[in-house]
Amino acid sequence: MTGITLSSEQIRGAPPEVRRWIEHEVATSLGFQGLATGSPRHPAQLAGCSPEELAAVLARIQGAFPVVNVFFELGRKGASFAQDRLQGHRLSDIQHHTRLQGPEQVIACLDLIDESFHRVRGSNDASLYGIEGDYCFVAMETQQNIRRLWLELIDRRETDAPRSDTVMEAREPGAAISIPSASHGPPM
Repeated sequence: MTGITLSSEQIRGAPPEVRRWIEHEVATSLGFQGLATGSPRHPAQLAGCSPEELAAVLARIQGAFPVVNVFFELGRKGASFAQDRLQGHRLSDIQHHTRLQGPEQVIACLDLIDESFHRVRGSNDASLYGIEGDYCFVAMETQQNIRRLWLELIDRRETDAPRSDTVMEAREPGAAISIPSASHGPPM
């Protein structure tokens, strides 16, 4: 048996077919046989969400800060699965980034997000996320649209806030925003 070590830069710089092969091998070794073959457990039931749908979901959950944090974690770049159709996020990473106490809290937040999504869409036919093992999966389209929504909110906040007393530190979805002046209200 021979092993090799590749840096994330080497993997990102590899041709697409090599990246897909690496993803397949990693998915197989982690026990994601369905994802390794490109056919997740419920591919037709995992929704690709539009920007409008995601904005409506955010409007429904905006009063629940932990749920909003988990929502924006889904906008982070994750591991790519199923020929770049899915983004996988480790539940333990989401838990760490959102400072929740356990994976069950992450799943409870995901369930609230999904329930809001069902209400926005008016249907229970598809889910915003799926879970397999320690991974939460979203459609690539959903991940990209959550990221765009996050960046739009940050840009809007930077534009609306006076430059002299506001410092924006977060450009990555799910990251905390630091605002020194309390007069501008709670961070998003």
